Amino acid sequence: MRQRIGRTRLPDGTEIAYALAGEGPYLVYVPGWLTHLELSWAVSAQRGFYETLARGRTLVRYDQPGTGLSGPYDRPYTMELERQTLDAVVDAIAAPRFDLFGISLGAPVAADRAARHPSTVDRLVLYGGWVRGADIASPAIQEHVLALVSEHWGLGSGVLADIFLPGGDAAAREMFTRYQRESAPAHTARSMLEMCYRVDVSGVLQRIQAPTLVIHRVRDRAAPLSQGRALAQGIPGARLEVVPGQAHFPYVEDSDAIARLVRRFLGLPALRRPAVASLTPRQYEVAALIADGLTNREIADRLSITERSAESHVERIRDRMGFRSRAQIAAWYATSRTD
Repeated sequence: MRQRIGRTRLPDGTEIAYALAGEGPYLVYVPGWLTHLELSWAVSAQRGFYETLARGRTLVRYDQPGTGLSGPYDRPYTMELERQTLDAVVDAIAAPRFDLFGISLGAPVAADRAARHPSTVDRLVLYGGWVRGADIASPAIQEHVLALVSEHWGLGSGVLADIFLPGGDAAAREMFTRYQRESAPAHTARSMLEMCYRVDVSGVLQRIQAPTLVIHRVRDRAAPLSQGRALAQGIPGARLEVVPGQAHFPYVEDSDAIARLVRRFLGLPALRRPAVASLTPRQYEVAALIADGLTNREIADRLSITERSAESHVERIRDRMGFRSRAQIAAWYATSRTD
């Protein structure tokens, strides 16, 4: 499966990048934390989850202002900014109606959209979300995390990896730590976290008309289960599914169980996760050298081949995996290696 990158703009001119994958009615995926459309497509766990959602739907993802492929943004993050970003993406794809899937911070943002524009949302899925950001952590913890992120982004990104991916192995946490830093600078991360703690959608939930599925992991460390229950109780007719685990993101731990719940709710058939494209031994060797930061000339020297042969290997890897950059190859190698 390939993803297609598109661009749109906010009213102030900030460029927003979005990606389309799959075919069928639109499923708009509202992100909850720092994103990078290309790097996330290269991380095996994330891509597998997205491809499962995109079988029978056109999955729409986007990078928030100041993150990933979107343009720089140095003003405070607010709910109004989140609204403008989601509205700009929806307008760009010209979808009069669509399903909406919000995770983490994206859950209250998606709920807000469904309440503001009930005639546009067919079905609503909320994962790992909350009603009031002030209730997801004590003031002391909030200040501690915000200070770490702004004063030492390297350490702060590692702490967040431990919160978001508890139980993950060292390689997964290290990869996610790097992913956060490559997705956005420290001031963007802090501003987005501040917005997470400020958001409050308690006043709009009753206006949601779309059939709603709320999914929450029982021991989510970033957003307590009580907040998932509050979301479900506040939305008329919403159904709550509590699933095992403690990871905050849906594409780790038993991600297939999350995907099955979502697909069933959207009226899609059960589906095995798509087979992941594989590389030849030589291509895998080239991918490892790309991950080490070698240029094509250096790869050629290391493998005793011509530079043109090295270039051909790189192009075949990009074509086979649906990648557009060397950074994607490096990210894929880092998360797929088994040695």
